[in-house]
Amino acid sequence: MQTQTQAAPAPPILFAAPHRAMFFSGGVMLLVAFVLWAFELAGRVGAVTPLPWTLPPGWMHALLVLAGVFPLFMFGFLLTAMPRWQGAQDVPATAWLPPWRLLVAGWAVAIIGLWIPGLLAVGLLLVLAGWGGVLRVLWRVAFNDNPDSLHARLVTTALTAGAFGVLAWFVFAITGDGVWARVAIGLGVWWCLLPVFFTVCHRMIPFFSSNIVKDYVVVRPRWALGLVLGASVIHGALAMAGFGAMTWIVDAPAAATALWLSVQWRLVPALRVPLLGMLHIGFAWLGIAFLLSTLQGVAALFGHAWLGLAPLHALGVGFFGSVLLGMVSRVTLGHSGGKLVADKLTWSLFLGLELVVVVRVAGELVPPSWSSGVMLASALGWIAVFGLWGTRYLPVYLRPRSDGRPG
Repeated sequence: MQTQTQAAPAPPILFAAPHRAMFFSGGVMLLVAFVLWAFELAGRVGAVTPLPWTLPPGWMHALLVLAGVFPLFMFGFLLTAMPRWQGAQDVPATAWLPPWRLLVAGWAVAIIGLWIPGLLAVGLLLVLAGWGGVLRVLWRVAFNDNPDSLHARLVTTALTAGAFGVLAWFVFAITGDGVWARVAIGLGVWWCLLPVFFTVCHRMIPFFSSNIVKDYVVVRPRWALGLVLGASVIHGALAMAGFGAMTWIVDAPAAATALWLSVQWRLVPALRVPLLGMLHIGFAWLGIAFLLSTLQGVAALFGHAWLGLAPLHALGVGFFGSVLLGMVSRVTLGHSGGKLVADKLTWSLFLGLELVVVVRVAGELVPPSWSSGVMLASALGWIAVFGLWGTRYLPVYLRPRSDGRPG
């Protein structure tokens, strides 16, 4: 009698590629984080009864968005794209799936810990363990013998700084010392998210544009990469040290460089192709954010408090949010077997997001009595945009590729 060897069962389609699981959980995390924030803002205007958080609401919002939402999407993108940058094989599920489980479990516990004292620290420890597991994979991919590994090494180093940001959040959760929350925010924004987003844009936007825009000349100077990343690191260091009023010194050259890159990368011609134009518009917000920060710092020199959190939200909602929507949509379409074309819904949602950015930035310029209402409107707009985006894209991660290919 012959025995037949049965093939191992195929993994659930959600785990067929790292971008599927990471993007799906990132989309869920995004909606949960902003629904909680919208509920807090609704409480401020008297629409609902405020919830009893275990930490200040503003820091709760920063924690979930900076350490939870954006990193999950970044992990999904980098675990998928970086091996291709490095000419390496795709990352197997055995390497990235255990860290993903830790991240999901950690954020589930941490969110419950927003109401139950003690659980937040436990959840953050799980998140830190999962983050470390992803870093272990990315370091192996980034630091190989490929001579063109600069971008991969930079984003991996930035994500390592982000892990220290999560550690700072953990220390804050167990001590209640607000200094650690400030350090965590500085590390998250200026040493992790901005370097990762800018480095990815520096590599990918000229590459995508060269395949679409007629007579395109690739402009990808390393000096610009070094200048903007250096400015971001110094800005973060000054902010964490309590010298935020001095950041204009590095913000001004960073603004000039980012705006110059927008022109060199040919923003206007790229708008003819919505899927590409989304990335260009999103990148333009980086120059605007640095410019607003510069103006804010100069005004402070003359004793004027101006713009509030407008520069930060031009960066977070404008640059991070717009590039996220554009890049994740592109990766999802390309890795599901579909055409690399933004349909009318996707383009309309992106334009809606740009309106949300304008409303949120303007919310720092209105009278204080209007501020909470404008912030609530922008939060609801964000939820509407990404909620509708989720109905279009999240189901894709639960279906096989339309072209029958694996992944």
